[in-house]
Amino acid sequence: MEMQSRTVGEIAASSETAIRILEQYGIDYCCGGNRLFEEVCREKGLSVAAVAGEIASAAVAAPAQSENWSNAPLRELIRHIVSTHHEYLKLELPRVGQRLRKVVQVHGENDPAAFRELEAVYEEMWQELDMHMHKEEMMLFPAIERYEAAVNRGLPLPPAPFGSIGNPIGVMEAEHESAGRALQRIRELTLNYQAPAYACSTYIAMLDGLRALEGDLHIHIHLENNILFPRAVAIEKQPNGRKN
Repeated sequence: MEMQSRTVGEIAASSETAIRILEQYGIDYCCGGNRLFEEVCREKGLSVAAVAGEIASAAVAAPAQSENWSNAPLRELIRHIVSTHHEYLKLELPRVGQRLRKVVQVHGENDPAAFRELEAVYEEMWQELDMHMHKEEMMLFPAIERYEAAVNRGLPLPPAPFGSIGNPIGVMEAEHESAGRALQRIRELTLNYQAPAYACSTYIAMLDGLRALEGDLHIHIHLENNILFPRAVAIEKQPNGRKN
């Protein structure tokens, strides 16, 4: 399939080099991963052929990925998401939040409205992500693992309390979109993470933390929206994916 007719998410799933180039051009590959690559490029005024050629050339020149999550067992992908991205968020969300509160206390008077909104947007995102990860780890991820285990053993899919696997996945994707909107607003409120002249070391550390958080969440959401979730839905749709 030619790159022009693929979705942004499919292209991002092909290699880490593709992700870096998509980021370079400001192309949303996580929450917007279901959009056609050609459509997004034209919308941004980019040459479809030029960007596609750059991705293809980079893929040839780059070393092979250590993990191809498009083909790895879903159990391994889930373990990677939890140990790498969930654990990162559990550590960094409180850490960055603490820095943000200190910055608001010390520098809030410089732009009270912007700082109040920044703190509110971050706190809401933090709370939503905490609950989001809990639901994935306690309900959705174990269900996906049970589905995969049943298929590997040639057994019918086990019953799930939420009916189709697409039901909780739809909720998770909606929450991903909410996180994406929050990240975009945080980027706007911080003027693309630019430190003002009066910024102290804590302020700079806060901006660095927010920038890193955004980057990690993009990869995190991409792995779920564009790889894990579609593969889980595909299992349920297989002819032998009937439930007990």
